[in-house]
Amino acid sequence: MANLNIKLVKSLNGRLEKHIATANSLGLRKIGDATVQPDNAQTRGKIAKIGYLLSVEETK
Repeated sequence: MANLNIKLVKSLNGRLEKHIATANSLGLRKIGDATVQPDNAQTRGKIAKIGYLLSVEETK
Protein backbone atom coordinates (compact mmCIF):
# COMPACT_ATOMS: atom_id res chain seq x y z
CA MET A 1 0.00 0.00 0.00
CA ALA A 2 1.23 3.48 -0.83
CA ASN A 3 1.84 6.18 1.74
CA LEU A 4 1.68 9.95 1.51
CA ASN A 5 4.41 12.25 2.78
CA ILE A 6 2.57 15.38 3.98
CA LYS A 7 4.33 18.62 4.94
CA LEU A 8 2.82 21.83 6.35
CA VAL A 9 4.14 24.71 4.24
CA LYS A 10 1.86 27.58 5.31
CA SER A 11 1.01 28.91 8.76
CA LEU A 12 -2.11 27.95 10.68
CA ASN A 13 -2.44 31.47 12.14
CA GLY A 14 -5.75 33.08 11.26
CA ARG A 15 -7.20 29.92 9.70
CA LEU A 16 -10.62 28.46 10.42
CA GLU A 17 -10.82 26.36 13.58
CA LYS A 18 -11.89 23.30 11.56
CA HIS A 19 -8.83 23.66 9.31
CA ILE A 20 -6.52 23.91 12.31
CA ALA A 21 -8.15 20.83 13.84
CA THR A 22 -7.71 18.93 10.57
CA ALA A 23 -4.01 19.81 10.44
CA ASN A 24 -3.61 18.74 14.07
CA SER A 25 -5.32 15.43 13.34
CA LEU A 26 -2.66 14.79 10.69
CA GLY A 27 0.06 15.55 13.26
CA LEU A 28 0.97 18.94 11.77
CA ARG A 29 1.34 21.80 14.21
CA LYS A 30 4.14 24.09 12.95
CA ILE A 31 5.44 25.12 9.53
CA GLY A 32 7.86 22.47 8.32
CA ASP A 33 6.25 19.61 10.25
CA ALA A 34 6.01 16.47 8.13
CA THR A 35 4.24 13.16 8.57
CA VAL A 36 3.70 9.94 6.67
CA GLN A 37 0.07 8.84 6.41
CA PRO A 38 -1.58 5.90 4.64
CA ASP A 39 -3.15 6.66 1.27
CA ASN A 40 -6.83 6.07 2.05
CA ALA A 41 -10.14 7.90 1.76
CA GLN A 42 -9.90 9.53 5.20
CA THR A 43 -6.45 10.98 4.53
CA ARG A 44 -7.44 12.13 1.04
CA GLY A 45 -10.47 13.92 2.51
CA LYS A 46 -8.31 15.78 5.02
CA ILE A 47 -5.89 16.78 2.28
CA ALA A 48 -8.77 18.03 0.13
CA LYS A 49 -9.97 20.21 3.01
CA ILE A 50 -6.63 21.90 3.78
CA GLY A 51 -4.64 21.23 0.63
CA TYR A 52 -3.80 24.93 0.24
CA LEU A 53 -1.63 24.64 3.38
CA LEU A 54 0.17 21.42 2.43
CA SER A 55 2.77 19.86 0.21
CA VAL A 56 1.95 16.21 -0.58
CA GLU A 57 4.17 13.55 -2.15
CA GLU A 58 3.38 9.90 -2.74
CA THR A 59 5.86 7.35 -1.37
CA LYS A 60 5.98 3.57 -1.46
